[in-house]
Amino acid sequence: MIKIITVGSIKEKYLKEAIEEYTKRLSKYTNIEIIEVKDEGLVEPQKALILEEEKILKHINDKDYIITLEIEGKEFTSEELASTLDKIQLESSNITFIIGGSYGLSQSIKDKSRLHLSFSKMTFPHQLFRVLLLEQIYRSYKINNNESYHK
Repeated sequence: MIKIITVGSIKEKYLKEAIEEYTKRLSKYTNIEIIEVKDEGLVEPQKALILEEEKILKHINDKDYIITLEIEGKEFTSEELASTLDKIQLESSNITFIIGGSYGLSQSIKDKSRLHLSFSKMTFPHQLFRVLLLEQIYRSYKINNNESYHK
């Protein structure tokens, strides 16, 4: 099972459609659950991180293999990510990705993470990043099943 916990919601129709498409494609390989928690917005950054942390923690359990998405995290090629996810699934049937809000993630959430993952040193809007993450998870399943898609 893949769980994606994300701070904030998607408003743009084209992004919702892309998310629905990748979720549908992934259903061939795994159950997927996307959980949105409220973005605390323009409050003081530390307060926002604490409030968002409380909401995120409600959706995490001890069986989850937690992967946080962080600019400071480790970068992988698509093939390396596929191999890593394949190995993780041998150890844990629940992989939980966590995407932070505009201030990132609290240190407490980062401390629970077993893999700190970065797609780039650049900053992406969290709405768009959700699509990128789903696409890379889908690509990983295609690679691991020796199916054409990845080039």
